[in-house]
Amino acid sequence: MNIFVLITNRLLCEGLCELLRKEEGFQTFCYHDGNKIFFLKPDIILIDINNLNQKLFSQYPNSKIILIDIGIHQDDIISALLSYKIYGVISIHTDLKLFKKALKVVHEGQIWISNSTLKEFLHNKGLISKSGKIKSLTFREREIIEYVSQGYNNKKIAMKLSLSEQTIKAHLNRIYKKFNVSNRSQLIAFSMNNHKINNQSHTCII
Repeated sequence: MNIFVLITNRLLCEGLCELLRKEEGFQTFCYHDGNKIFFLKPDIILIDINNLNQKLFSQYPNSKIILIDIGIHQDDIISALLSYKIYGVISIHTDLKLFKKALKVVHEGQIWISNSTLKEFLHNKGLISKSGKIKSLTFREREIIEYVSQGYNNKKIAMKLSLSEQTIKAHLNRIYKKFNVSNRSQLIAFSMNNHKINNQSHTCII
C-alpha cells in the first residue's frame, strides 16, 4: 500500500512516515523528506486540514484522502466532510493497531470516521429528519444503500440489480431527498447510524 503523508508539521510528518515504514505492507513517502512524489500513484494520502484543497483531489483522482485530526475544531472537520470527498478522519492519538486497521479499511473502499464526529455530523448538521425518525424506505432503496455503503458505483449497482444506471441514479436522488443529504458520503454516514436502513453495514466506525 503506497501512502503519501502531507502534514505541515515536519516532526509529526516524518515521525508518522517512519512509524508506518516499519510495518509490513506499507510504503510511505513524506512531504518533507525530499522524495519526488509527483510520479507516484499513492493509494492513500494522509493530510492535515491546512493542506486540504481541491487541487490535491484533481492531482490524485484515484487516491483515497484521509484527514488527520491533530486537534481540529469539530466544526472544521464537519466542514471538510461536507466540502471534500474524504474517506476517513483519524486522530493523531489513535494507537498504531487501530491506525493500521483504519488504513486497510479505507484502502478497501470503506469509510472510517470516529463515532463522536459522526454524531455531530448527523445530529447537528440537519441530516436527521425533524421528527427524529427515519423516513420509510422501499426494499429496493435499502438494497441500493447497502451497495453504496460497500463502495459500489452506479454502474456496478445497476449490474448487481439488473437495472439501468439511469434507474439507479433516480433511486439515489429520491433517497437523498428523503434524508436531506446530497452525496454518497453523507448517505453512508447516515446509514451507519441507523440500523433500520442497514443492519449489516459494511462501513466502519470507531
